[in-house]
Amino acid sequence: MTRSLKNPKKSKRKNRSSKKEEASPSSVVPSAPSKVWQPGVDEMEEGEELQFDPSAYNYLRGFNIGWPCLSFDVVQDSLGLVRTEFPHTLYGVAGTQADQQSANYIGIFKLSKITGKKRDLVPASLNNDEEMEDDDSSSSDEDEDMGDTAGGNAPVLQIKKVAHQGCVNRIRSMTQKPHICATWGDTGFVQVWDFSSHLNSLAVSDAPNNRDETVIKQTPIMKFGGHRDEGYAIDWSPVIPGRLISGDCNKCIHLWEPTGDSWKVDSTPFTGHDASVEDLQWSPTEANIFASSSVDGKIAIWDTREGKKPKFIFKAHDADVNVISWNRLASCMIASGSDDGSFSIRDLREIKNDSLVGHFKYHKKPITSVEWSPHEASTLAVSSDDHQLTIWDLSLERDEEEEAEFKAKVKEQVNAPEDLPPQLLFVHQGQKDLKELHWHPQIPGMIISTAADGFNVLMPTNIDVMLPSAAS
Repeated sequence: MTRSLKNPKKSKRKNRSSKKEEASPSSVVPSAPSKVWQPGVDEMEEGEELQFDPSAYNYLRGFNIGWPCLSFDVVQDSLGLVRTEFPHTLYGVAGTQADQQSANYIGIFKLSKITGKKRDLVPASLNNDEEMEDDDSSSSDEDEDMGDTAGGNAPVLQIKKVAHQGCVNRIRSMTQKPHICATWGDTGFVQVWDFSSHLNSLAVSDAPNNRDETVIKQTPIMKFGGHRDEGYAIDWSPVIPGRLISGDCNKCIHLWEPTGDSWKVDSTPFTGHDASVEDLQWSPTEANIFASSSVDGKIAIWDTREGKKPKFIFKAHDADVNVISWNRLASCMIASGSDDGSFSIRDLREIKNDSLVGHFKYHKKPITSVEWSPHEASTLAVSSDDHQLTIWDLSLERDEEEEAEFKAKVKEQVNAPEDLPPQLLFVHQGQKDLKELHWHPQIPGMIISTAADGFNVLMPTNIDVMLPSAAS
């Protein structure tokens, strides 16, 4: 699968307020019965345009770090393990896809003063009428200050840039030591970096938006050139700090073992796939187990203690398996996304039998990213080349009686298609060529996504009910 962004152009800072202003409170209410528009199914007639509904988000904001980024990662911080109240702050690292090899860099960024709609710990439907009226009146001022969703105050973006040799195919921050990051470059090198000084500088700075174009030259603390081709697959172990795996387009996977301040990379690779290794995921609970996906349509499960061949390998899709995600809250579940637009869920306890739990064909183009929620075991997010980011809750099932009651209440004001999967919670659009998404591990309900035209930070309104209460 071709992963690079086509004809990358340096992203321009766009004034999105004009579009958001069109979706003012008065324009959100349709003059005629509204219709759910399905990308890839419905066509736009001449003179028609899609309207953005700010009520669908607690927060939505776009930003960029210069050149488009194929990959990024959220950097875990010390601001709190579960943060539910605005304002929010997030840290991240991202690698660019510049039009010239020498122009690439790693962006270490901080987005602070993220202000949005205050969420209710208890769903509104469970409150009594009096409480609901009080909430509505008290939150009216807050609704006017919800970032891009209502043309409110913009967050503060600060960036540090570190030169990188070639485009960054993938970047990952170590969970246990978030300032340590690994990059896969299109030059064929895997490098490990220490960004502690840059992150510390951002942490103590309260400066306004800082888009310093200075690119710092920094030497990586480790550089491995033993792969015979470039690659995209890389993952840090969540169990053993510093343990790393990297996979390439030449079907090989190398294991990295930490040795003090450096790493020893096993020169003998794991082999078993018939084509490029596209993604790697360590088990969230077992130190020696990892999974891989490949262009050969297969997923393999490996045990580092049992030689260089897979313990299990099975056909997962009829096309390339671009991405996989191992559920950290339900470690028996693994999700995979394919080049044919489908994604699947499998129960690894049934790997010798029929492990397929669910198979979804909603998206019309290749799946580019899939990730389980770190706060809700049955929820995952998916991005696709069809310019959509979707959120799914696999615990949901169709309830015909409930649907009939809802339709009667709204008196057919919402004409939803009959064939929408009941597990589909949310569809986010507006980004071109979506490439990767991540849930924020410390801010429930927040997703960051990267695309050809920059980043989005979004917090959909309808997943509030899944967030933990203050007492939990």
